[in-house]
Amino acid sequence: MKVLITGAAGFIASHLADACIAQGHEVVIVDNLRTGYKRNLNPKAKFYEMDICDPAIHDLFMEEKPDIVDHHAAQISVPLSVEDPLTDAEINVKGLINILEASVKAETKKLVYISSGGAMYGEATEYPTTETYSPKPLSVYAINKMVGEDYLYFYKETYGLDYTVLRYANVYGPRQVSHGEAGVVSIFVEKLLADETPTLNCYPDEPQGMIRDYVFVRDVVKANLIAFEKGSGEAYNLGTCIPTSTRQLYDEIARQLGKEIEPTPAPARKGDLKRSLLNIDKVKRELGWQPEYSLSEGIAEVIDYYKALQKGEI
Repeated sequence: MKVLITGAAGFIASHLADACIAQGHEVVIVDNLRTGYKRNLNPKAKFYEMDICDPAIHDLFMEEKPDIVDHHAAQISVPLSVEDPLTDAEINVKGLINILEASVKAETKKLVYISSGGAMYGEATEYPTTETYSPKPLSVYAINKMVGEDYLYFYKETYGLDYTVLRYANVYGPRQVSHGEAGVVSIFVEKLLADETPTLNCYPDEPQGMIRDYVFVRDVVKANLIAFEKGSGEAYNLGTCIPTSTRQLYDEIARQLGKEIEPTPAPARKGDLKRSLLNIDKVKRELGWQPEYSLSEGIAEVIDYYKALQKGEI
């Protein structure tokens, strides 16, 4: 198949591009390189440096005629979405609509949409949270991801464009950026490798930090590949259903690096949830997917990646 992946100069989607090429798919990448890196691009993929909001995306789709579109490109910062809601809407809503319109015109068979179980459900009273829980978004990012799912339903019902939604928990792994709030694993690893003191964001009544569901990037890539063929019109949580506090995460990273640096407590940021944990029974049952990497195994790969990056081997 021909698979067009948006955002594949970035973290998760670059791993997906590699996996698609390994499976023999023809891969087309669209990325504006605003937050991605050319070093992440697979040389066997066809690359277009273009923004998903660019009207010229329609011409690109008509030329390439992708069978599958996997839409990872997004504004991913929760605090930024709260501070600048118009920019978040521009990218995460209008950008998606642009991709959907182009997909319909190019007669794309299916779109895999990356949503956020880690943000969309808000401070859920159902814990761990299932896909049927009514979202209570506490950030503009979460609101716009929820809106995106509604657009997918409309385009399927109106134009016959099939889709599957993957609601990610907190994905981590090699190539994750260490700037911003999105990559706390990478932030901790990079800081500790430099013998610097990291910051541990927490609420006053939760000094151990927030509870999150950390899932390794290679596991979510497998789910994307399955979604090319299965899960028509459905949404699936992707996580581990294993709760991990920020402090537990930090302690595991420090243990593997042999560091004894005490992190500095700091207030929670705007939009930070106290806890988020995804129920993954549906994806196990319907797609036959389940995570394989433990947190310690995944962290070891992140550490190896950053050490290689420091040595200039990547």
